[in-house]
Amino acid sequence: MEKTSIAALVVSLTICLISFLLSLSHAKHGLLDVIGKVYCDTCRVEFETKLSEPINEAKVHLECKNRTDERIVYSKDAVSDKLGMYSIPVEGDHEDELCEVSLIESPRNNCNEMMESWRKARVMLTRRDGVTDLTRQTNNLGFKIKPEDVDTKACVKVLEEMGFVVDGKTGIVEIPS
Repeated sequence: MEKTSIAALVVSLTICLISFLLSLSHAKHGLLDVIGKVYCDTCRVEFETKLSEPINEAKVHLECKNRTDERIVYSKDAVSDKLGMYSIPVEGDHEDELCEVSLIESPRNNCNEMMESWRKARVMLTRRDGVTDLTRQTNNLGFKIKPEDVDTKACVKVLEEMGFVVDGKTGIVEIPS
């Protein structure tokens, strides 16, 4: 019985050691994954609502710059899927750099106006920050639909459900005080 317990302990410690070494290997090789979403703001309010739509095949760009001279140290492009999601595998550790994912373009002709507030998202790309997960998620990025394509009635309804006061004629959105 005692030999079985010792064998189980040795196996457990071996598994723990292998897991630890693999995590070190991942950190050393920089196997981080940046994920995010690209959406169409169908109400032109510059935030997501339940009417917002994911954008398939939107192009995004990850760029990491040196903090002192702003030299580009790392960059990579990606394309979103039918759910608007993108995934960018990242090599190396970028602890001392400023990294951002930016919108490049939308394939949708009626939804390709970039929103200044949601045009880019900063992301920390290091394993030396206490986060054990290899995935880094950015804020969602968005494009605005063309004004003539806004379903004003549906947007007013959704915004009022969210607690906003909307002038149906001017489209001005106010937050109640």
